[in-house]
Amino acid sequence: MHAHATRAFIALGSNLDDPADQVSHAFGELDALPGTRLIARSSLYRSAPWGYSDQPDFINAVAEIETRLEPRILLEMLLEIEHRRGRVREFLNAPRTLDLDLLLYDGLVYHEHGLTLPHPRMHERAFVLMPLTEIAPGCVIPGQGAALACLARCAGQELERLPQNPPMTASSALQRQAVG
Repeated sequence: MHAHATRAFIALGSNLDDPADQVSHAFGELDALPGTRLIARSSLYRSAPWGYSDQPDFINAVAEIETRLEPRILLEMLLEIEHRRGRVREFLNAPRTLDLDLLLYDGLVYHEHGLTLPHPRMHERAFVLMPLTEIAPGCVIPGQGAALACLARCAGQELERLPQNPPMTASSALQRQAVG
């Protein structure tokens, strides 16, 4: 474990077994990880599947966490959550109950087998960039630039924000604590 907490962003996606519920539950599971707390979560978004199109639409979101876990340990714990939620890796881009991708870990640029930071395709995917910029509009992707500029280059990708799941940002969480 790190001595100090690091900000990290995680993409969440699901298209099986009540996807919106899967993603909503996963926010709680991220918040329950050791040495970790959820500090922001995006709205939920509906997107068409990528790569393999003969499957249901996806529900996507992004979470911002503060964690003392090292990147590799954090990734292993994300895979554990996927497994607990019934994730089976049948083939590339297959339907899934839950997909958790470590997008950014502070400003770390890192590559080893099974873990590349920043996530190598995040800058090409509106379903990652839209929820990311919703909770972190000033976010910069190392090697790619401003997340908002990357999102502008994804203009043709359709995405629908689901109205019943408003975002929770770090400032709204603090306001809620002050009120409650």
